[in-house]
Amino acid sequence: MKRPFVILLHVGFWACYFLLVFIALGLYYRSHHDVGRLLNALYSVLLFAAVPSALCFYSYYYFLFPRYLQKKKILRAIFIGLLMAILAGVVGYILIRFFIETGRIYDMDEGGRHGRSTAFQTIVVMSVIGLVSGGVALVMKGFVTWFNEIKLKEALREKNHEMELQLIKNQFDPHLFFNTINNIDSLILKDAVLASDYLNKLSDIIRFVLYETRADKIPLSKEIEYMEKYIALQKIRTANETYVHFSITGTVGDKLIAPMVFIPFVENAFKHTTNKKVENAITIHIAVNDTNVRLTCSNKYDPKMAPQAHGGLGNELIKKRLSLIYPGKHELVVDNDNELYCVNLAIQHG
Repeated sequence: MKRPFVILLHVGFWACYFLLVFIALGLYYRSHHDVGRLLNALYSVLLFAAVPSALCFYSYYYFLFPRYLQKKKILRAIFIGLLMAILAGVVGYILIRFFIETGRIYDMDEGGRHGRSTAFQTIVVMSVIGLVSGGVALVMKGFVTWFNEIKLKEALREKNHEMELQLIKNQFDPHLFFNTINNIDSLILKDAVLASDYLNKLSDIIRFVLYETRADKIPLSKEIEYMEKYIALQKIRTANETYVHFSITGTVGDKLIAPMVFIPFVENAFKHTTNKKVENAITIHIAVNDTNVRLTCSNKYDPKMAPQAHGGLGNELIKKRLSLIYPGKHELVVDNDNELYCVNLAIQHG
């Protein structure tokens, strides 16, 4: 919410508040014509009403709500809120007595003979006034926070979609795509059934990228299924049976994950591996436990052949997207020793 509108809310509240105070004061003293008495009453009421209200309003708005209520510490918020209201009432009463003792205003209670005897009742009333103003502050702060969170989520969602579109564009590498089709085409004469199976896998991959990635969350099993099909298609490009080692530990179950979180790292590993004849040139492992799901993906490469193997826009987009959809709930560690590039990504459940 824009700052001018927030300021307008505050100004509107205080304008309505003091308007009610002035109306109540005018109705109470409508039959009095003593200007001095009216001014004295005005000063007294302003101290009585404004001090506890202002203290509670802004302490609730800037301290109580963000520190306790927003963090759902309800009982502690209630206790501290009551303590603040009582303290505001005490401060307000002390100020009133100070002005009375210094003669700036005179005691409205029979010339001051019984002023101190009503201290407890005065503090209680001022504390209640402070509580009411504090309650309004909580409602106002809650509304502003709720509105800002909606706007932030919309902005993050829009930014996330932009990044997903860019990642999808990066996924369709024309060279890789046509190579895969050519490999399937050459396989048709050797084994038509196997070629058909690979063609179905390619179709499923395209369908996944175009349609499944539209959802905010998908089953982890679908992400893994995509990876398995992608690996199978990549393996037809080499006769090395030990080219890729893919493993899963733990129970996948019905756990959810944002689409295309693990896949870009796997695709980068295939894209930048320079020697397909090496044993376990690519190692991919997914570990699932009660707290998180972890991807470990490493690939061997020759730094002389690919000196900038894993840089560029793709990785930056992936990191930014992770920060948007899993803020504070993911850990990404990348190691590169010029011969082995390893990505270790852990994402908390929920």
